[in-house]
Amino acid sequence: MKTIILLTAALAAAVVVTPTAQQGQGQNPSQLPLSLGLREKGSSLTGAFEGWYHDKDGSIRVLVGYMNRNTKQEFDIPVGANNRIEPGGPDQGQPTHFQSGRQWGVFTIKLPKDFADKKLTWTLVANGFTNAITLHTKAEYILEPFEDAASKNTPPVIWFEQGGKAFNGPPSGIAATLLATPGKPLTIDAWVTDEGPKVNPMPAIAGFDPPPPGIKWSVFRAPAGGTGTPVTFDPPNPKIDKATGKVTTNATFAAPGEYILRMQANDSTGEGGGGFQCCWTNAHVKVTVGPRSSAGL
Repeated sequence: MKTIILLTAALAAAVVVTPTAQQGQGQNPSQLPLSLGLREKGSSLTGAFEGWYHDKDGSIRVLVGYMNRNTKQEFDIPVGANNRIEPGGPDQGQPTHFQSGRQWGVFTIKLPKDFADKKLTWTLVANGFTNAITLHTKAEYILEPFEDAASKNTPPVIWFEQGGKAFNGPPSGIAATLLATPGKPLTIDAWVTDEGPKVNPMPAIAGFDPPPPGIKWSVFRAPAGGTGTPVTFDPPNPKIDKATGKVTTNATFAAPGEYILRMQANDSTGEGGGGFQCCWTNAHVKVTVGPRSSAGL
């Protein structure tokens, strides 16, 4: 069974509190409704519950994204009072850096076996607005992120070393661990393949060459207290070499600390699998950025 989680449905469960309300108090509606269109700055940030699924190891995970309604304002919100998942948190692997716009399926939470009908709540505070969403395992929110039931399409596959572990579908753990120095570009190589749909695939047309997956690099977590752009990617949307499947970008870090980067590979279904949550792949890369004098980096 496949469930379409529309943007409005995924975000409608958010609880909005006025900027003056204290944590855990007040249920007055905000002067800034969730349905308000995007603004350059000053708008709100809300988590987005995509749904839940059975992982390859048999465990159950919830898949979560977010919506930043600011087109020219990104956020760095450390885990804590303004970025918390409860119960069991506040840190359950959520992002601390938030890009503009709708970001699909950026992280997952592995649920305990006895989770049953329990719920988690992800609360975010940005620009003075507090939004909270509920994460659950209701039957109508089940997903199939590893294979499209109709077309038998599967997500692109990513390797960070040739012959190493393959990653596809929603993010699960850290896919690669790297070292870098502030201000010095770090070259990140990956290899990407994609099989495409197996039922009613793109017809073989003379001269038609199916495009490879689209790649997008972004920041998932950055050290607290930073200002400006924490990481610069060159390029942020690198092209895949069709002959080898290799794709390369350079990441330059503004300051020392622990970072997690997100590499997303979209096939022809596009962002968030066109709302079906299949078939794209998100992988997390951890980078430890030391001082310029460390270890000769």
